[in-house]
Amino acid sequence: MIKNNYLETRMIEFKDLGDERGSLVVCEGEQDIPFEPKRVFYIFGSDATVVRGQHANRDSEFVLINVAGKSKVKVMDGMGNEMVFSLNRPNTGIYIPKMVWKEMYDFSADSVLLCLASTHYDGNEYIRDYDEYVKEIKENH
Repeated sequence: MIKNNYLETRMIEFKDLGDERGSLVVCEGEQDIPFEPKRVFYIFGSDATVVRGQHANRDSEFVLINVAGKSKVKVMDGMGNEMVFSLNRPNTGIYIPKMVWKEMYDFSADSVLLCLASTHYDGNEYIRDYDEYVKEIKENH
């Protein structure tokens, strides 16, 4: 059975350990985020009209952090519920568990969205069709 972890989606606030020299934010695996990162990537150069993501992952968890600029993240559970998060501070992020549909959009011109993933890339664990995602959610609940 594939569990829908939608309600575990949450904002994370990271400590700013900076001083008079500037800010310093640390994100340590299994401490500040709920998994050990296996993959790191970032999205930049997307304008406000672009929608990224548009998928769910069977095996991967994510933490998304706008280290520059801002964007929005919409998460859906496949059963009619959705939440929208605004990422606009470099010391906050959103934790997205497995089997949660995600869409990133409304990117500012200077947006750099850092993505930490719990797994190495495997295209087979992605669900890229929303109707297929909904079907899989309903079959497993």
